[in-house]
Amino acid sequence: MSLVELLAQADERGLAAGGLACLDRCVPLLGGDDEVLRPLWGSLAEDGDHSSDGDWAERLEKARGALEAMGDEDDEAVLLARGMLSAAPAARSAAEVRQWADACSVASLRIHQLLDPAEDGAPADTLPEALDSVRAGGSPAPGPAEGMSPLVAGELRRQITVLELVAGHGRAGLRQALEVSTEGRRVLRAVVSRRARGRV
Repeated sequence: MSLVELLAQADERGLAAGGLACLDRCVPLLGGDDEVLRPLWGSLAEDGDHSSDGDWAERLEKARGALEAMGDEDDEAVLLARGMLSAAPAARSAAEVRQWADACSVASLRIHQLLDPAEDGAPADTLPEALDSVRAGGSPAPGPAEGMSPLVAGELRRQITVLELVAGHGRAGLRQALEVSTEGRRVLRAVVSRRARGRV
């Protein structure tokens, strides 16, 4: 099933987890530590459809406070990551988290495309169209899909896996979804570190 189809079928918890996972993997761009979004994951794991909205909103504000002044304001990848954080809804209604999750999916794939050395020299105006195709027809099979750079292919697999885990296991799938996101964050942190060394 494609990423677009999984997002269309996901419930409120799955959408919130999908958006949060994308943001979590991109935290290295904002200079945040690995635990800064952990309280938001905890909020998703609490019982009730919307009973934890208050906790979610409070924890979201704390995360914004910790990250808002970090990152290079002239860097497109940083701006995209910051946009995911600023657009996160305080209330986890299905309509709001659906829009956010979809936007986070696009932004995170775009970030990985921008940071992938394999994409150096690719025309900037062709990248968004390529991402639309990836999301609509991408396969979760291991290894880079045809026409996809390794970093983008890995991010696509993680987005699909997170949505599948929460769709298949509900709250019980959140721990595995967090592990998938943590793996992706480590990958991106290494890429960001190499990129920073290359600019010195």
